[in-house]
Amino acid sequence: MISRRGAAEAALAVIDEHGLDGFNMALVAQRLGVKPPSLYHHFRDRREVLAEVALLLLDPGDFALDEADWPERLIELCLKTRRSLLKHPRAASLILQYFPRHLLLDEYDRAAREDPLAAELHMAVIEGTEKITFGSALFEAFARSADVPSFPTVDAARYPTLTHALASNPFADEELFVETLRMFLGGAMARAATKSWGMRLAP
Repeated sequence: MISRRGAAEAALAVIDEHGLDGFNMALVAQRLGVKPPSLYHHFRDRREVLAEVALLLLDPGDFALDEADWPERLIELCLKTRRSLLKHPRAASLILQYFPRHLLLDEYDRAAREDPLAAELHMAVIEGTEKITFGSALFEAFARSADVPSFPTVDAARYPTLTHALASNPFADEELFVETLRMFLGGAMARAATKSWGMRLAP
């Protein structure tokens, strides 16, 4: 019997193999060993299948977190999210089309509840960490799926400052992502202190 999740997993496998451009319902049905019309008992159309695949990319089962202080716990969640997307680089762009924000309200509420900064800054932290995470994942996913470097070769004579910055960077790709998050969250905490909004950090 076909289940929605089973069909979505088959669709994700098709995208992993053929890319989004090569995706079609006939390939999903073939992988499941059924006729294509059988899929339409569970999904209205191709878009609904792809929306279900987008949910798989952010499966909460992948996000069991270790105990840690607030910044490191949030960084760990963002890192796990990024890794989950990069398991399927050819499917990652589905997040742009079918981002299931309405299904993640529990996670957003938890993020705000655990945020020690003043409530006025909660949405800025959510917005910043979300955009850094998805932006980083999508850029890297494109590079992997297209088999190109994540940063292009730079002409040292024309761009000497950028060349020096690239040569001086001590971080690998994932490490750079984590460092970027730490800088953002450090700035958020410094801003909270400067604005006298205070923090609810335990002593």
